[in-house]
Amino acid sequence: MSTAFFVTGTDTGAGKTFTSTVLLHALRQRGLRAVGMKPIASGSEETPEGLRNEDALALQAASHPRPDYALVNPWALREPTAPEIAARIDGVEVTLPPIVAAFEQLKREADVVLVEGVGGFLAPVNAQLDQCALPRTLGLPVLVVVGLKLGCINHARMTVDAVQSRGFRVLGWIASEVEPTMLFPDDYFEALKAALPIPCLGRLPNAPGADPATLTRHLSLPDAFIPA
Repeated sequence: MSTAFFVTGTDTGAGKTFTSTVLLHALRQRGLRAVGMKPIASGSEETPEGLRNEDALALQAASHPRPDYALVNPWALREPTAPEIAARIDGVEVTLPPIVAAFEQLKREADVVLVEGVGGFLAPVNAQLDQCALPRTLGLPVLVVVGLKLGCINHARMTVDAVQSRGFRVLGWIASEVEPTMLFPDDYFEALKAALPIPCLGRLPNAPGADPATLTRHLSLPDAFIPA
């Protein structure tokens, strides 16, 4: 039996990928086969192997067993902009079937599948689909990453409200220190804990270049992350 969950952020640059890599290592340190997935990734570069996205590559590197890139990132878009716009520029329409097929294959290969979103929870994927269609289609609970920066209390409350009002189960939230020069980060963190009606699962420091496997001590994972 495998389990899976969806990682969303309060906005672009909230620290979703960094947090997701630490989460993957935390799960692996519990003896679980944990793999990451970035179904849609904008801002991809052409390589001899095809389009590759930095965030998707980071998830692939943090995964064990190491999945094929095509499973990690079914939709790689060239331009580093909103996915709906990036897809239009590339002349493609992002659809769900390739994502579902890749997800089901990863579930067969791993105990836990972490699915990272792109942008915020309601970012459009195309004219018919918002980002929240991904966890809805895949049947996933949601974890929220809050980037600690000016405005994060409002963004966090709106994101959690958007998730809960659409009927999703929320596993909790994790703070990510994305701005090393932020004023009063401890006060913001305490205000977030008081304002958000979901469990806080940790606070990750700003640590550029750090091995994510060394930062797992900053997280506390509930049993919901562990397969039955």
